[in-house]
Amino acid sequence: MENSLGKLFTITSFGESHGRCVGIIIDGCPAGLTVTEDDIQKDLDKRRPGADIASTQRAEEDRVEVLAGIRNGTTTGAPICLVIWNKDIDSREYEQTRFLMRPGQADYTAFVKYGGFNDFRGGGRFSGRITAGFVMAGAIAKKLIGRIGIEIIAHTIQIGSIKAEPKEFDRIRENLGKNPLKCADLDAAKEMIKAIEEVRKEGDSLGGIIEGIALNVPAGLGEPVFDTLDGEMAKAILAIPSVKGIEFGAGLSVAVKKGSENNDPFTIKDGNIVTTTNNSGGILGGISNGMPIVVRVAIKPTPSIGKKQPTINIKDMESTILSIQGRHDTCIVPRAAVVVESMMAVTICDLAMRAGIIPRVIK
Repeated sequence: MENSLGKLFTITSFGESHGRCVGIIIDGCPAGLTVTEDDIQKDLDKRRPGADIASTQRAEEDRVEVLAGIRNGTTTGAPICLVIWNKDIDSREYEQTRFLMRPGQADYTAFVKYGGFNDFRGGGRFSGRITAGFVMAGAIAKKLIGRIGIEIIAHTIQIGSIKAEPKEFDRIRENLGKNPLKCADLDAAKEMIKAIEEVRKEGDSLGGIIEGIALNVPAGLGEPVFDTLDGEMAKAILAIPSVKGIEFGAGLSVAVKKGSENNDPFTIKDGNIVTTTNNSGGILGGISNGMPIVVRVAIKPTPSIGKKQPTINIKDMESTILSIQGRHDTCIVPRAAVVVESMMAVTICDLAMRAGIIPRVIK
């Protein structure tokens, strides 16, 4: 496995869904950064399942514990180790269906890759639960990039076939907490909730799209040709389980545009170089151009569903039918929004350090 990401701001993920804990080690974080457990917990709480219809009934507290690297509320320059303990574990369903390969999950590929020795309970390393570590790392990264004025927000723009109307950034920030789906279009959010309720009753699930926006990113971040900003960010975001698509700016729609329609004309505003449109999503040639970075992420429907599905018993090499009865999200999209924010922050932080914009010691 390759469990580390980043060059200067490096994160290493550890733990399994039904193991003792999940966590993250952050190496390269500058010394002198003021950060508290509450700063980290605030983002972890956004990822936790709520009481809404979309969420799993697994009721983990997800309380962060700092094991190393932070002393008296300040980073020391040593590796930071953050952990949350798994407490509400029920592995009975997984033990009973050990050799039944769940459609849409990584059971088969993990079995082949690791010879059947992988921790299969709850998906093990391939569970969405490992993203709690991503969020903890993202909280530290947000503190660092916040010092240079960068702000990141991710929000739900589509659930199933229901699409939210585009909103200005200030409206997104204002409406984000007004519904459990983290959707800035409050009318669309009501329809999304109805759709989730309908598929939940059917024993099915829904996917959707998250949009992430990073404001005030300075021009010049990115290390072409292989460590481009969009390339590194895509790699980080694609590490989130259930992500199956990603696009920046106008994305796939550029294929049907003319050059005159897709190009972003340059102009000067208040003494700054800007573009009048942002089809590039803030990135040109793999380098930030100073405009907002806009990324959209497609999340597949939760594969663990109650409906009967054909599969195979890999031990007996026989076909069978599987109905999954565990505790699963009807729609993972709302909980994944803060994970997208976190991976955007981790990527930007690493590249900002590589560009020398964030110092190694904060005074």
